[in-house]
Parts: sequence; structure tokens; C-alpha cells
Amino acid sequence: MIQLTPAQRKEHRAEAHHLDPVVMIGGDGLTPAVTKEVDAALRAHGLIKVRVFSDDRAAREEMLATLSDKLDAAPIQHIGKLLVLWRPIPEKIVARDEDAKPGPRTVKIVKFSKSGNGKPQIKKVNVLGNQRVAQGGEIKRAKKRITSVKKKALD
Repeated sequence: MIQLTPAQRKEHRAEAHHLDPVVMIGGDGLTPAVTKEVDAALRAHGLIKVRVFSDDRAAREEMLATLSDKLDAAPIQHIGKLLVLWRPIPEKIVARDEDAKPGPRTVKIVKFSKSGNGKPQIKKVNVLGNQRVAQGGEIKRAKKRITSVKKKALD
């Protein structure tokens, strides 16, 4: 379970105020499927609300403590039938190949009229990873920069 200072807990309570519950706990209580869904929601959002459809306050308190312990999360608030949990979102590590080219992207090309009074022509073009947009708005293949023989000899 993550321990937070009262100031940190207050900040998270303020952030959670406008959130809607993402997980609902029904009459079966805290099942492994519910725990799995709460874990997935914490992984995706970090700060979540859980609604418990039970009238027993002690059972809701126990559910909050159990979820906090099992999922290594911080209990932020238990108000009525809502439980608020927080866990930092893990950073995604993206390995990028150095030889890989960037993917396709959409580029907007604007050509103004020669007189200046007409409407500009706007054209959206899909540019692939091995292409570039030249100054006149035309698409050219990107070339690797060629180094001179003298510079290669210095290296």
C-alpha cells in the first residue's frame, strides 16, 4: 500500500471530484475479475473511482483496504458508496530501431494565389517516412546526406 501525506491525498481528492466510476462492484463482492478490472483501470488512468452496490459500510471499508493492499495502490477517499484509489501510472518504454524511418503523416500544403486576392488552395497530402515536402509544395524522396571523401578520411 502506498502511503501519502494529507496534502497529496487532498490533491488527488480534488482531481477525482469530476471523475465517474469506472468499476462497479455488485452483489458478489470483491471477485478476482473485479480485482483484475480495477488493476487494469489503475494501469490506464492512475486515479479511479469504484462504486460499491452494498449497504454495509464495514464491508466497503474492507474492500478499500483489500484493493489497496493487493494492487499496491493508495486509498484516497471513501465517501458513501464510492471508493477512490490512486497508483502512479507506469512509464512505457518504447525501444526504437535507429535505422527505422518515421511513419506516414498527413501534411497540409497551402498555395496562395498569385494576385493575392483569390482564395488559397489547401491540399492535404499523405507523406510517407522516406519522403519530404519541398519548398514548392511538391513531395520528394528524402535522401541520405552524402559526406565528402575528405571528411570520411578525417574520421
